[in-house]
Amino acid sequence: MGALHSKLMLAAQNPADPVTRAFAGALETSRIALPMARPIGLDAVAFGALLERYFPAANDFPELTEQAGSECCKALRADEHDDLLQLLLEHRSDGSDETLWLASAVAAACLGGNHLWQDLGLANRQELSDLLKTRFSSLYACNTGNMKWKKFFYKQLCERAGVNACRAPSCRVCDDYHNCFGSEDEG
Repeated sequence: MGALHSKLMLAAQNPADPVTRAFAGALETSRIALPMARPIGLDAVAFGALLERYFPAANDFPELTEQAGSECCKALRADEHDDLLQLLLEHRSDGSDETLWLASAVAAACLGGNHLWQDLGLANRQELSDLLKTRFSSLYACNTGNMKWKKFFYKQLCERAGVNACRAPSCRVCDDYHNCFGSEDEG
């Protein structure tokens, strides 16, 4: 992770908390992937509440707070982020602000270029799985094949749209099986 992530972790109320690290990672990822977008897709009020709760010393980061409140900043790749966000919200385990914010953070991190757990600044895939199991338990339960999370989310969106993303009738015989279900140890 980069400089913004490091600054956020220094400003964090509880830097060891996986949810805190996921917010910091998603903020870093969304800032790199979509520099002119609102941070993790939240409006200024929600974003300010997230910062106050998880990163109370982050008021010293005008690059984040100004961007969140700017009229010129567009939403993240709106259609893609909104579809991912809607999928996560349909499966949230509770109605808390934190879970809503986390859904937006996960959706934003899905727009990054690495494994989802990496784009969220988490230590490994298991940490992401544990987070999803707690906050989005019904969606977690749907991933019966232990598919990589980002691929799993997009597969869910494709199935909703009636698109069969796999080139074979069964994932087990698909040429890309290891890309979807293989180890995430590399890169």
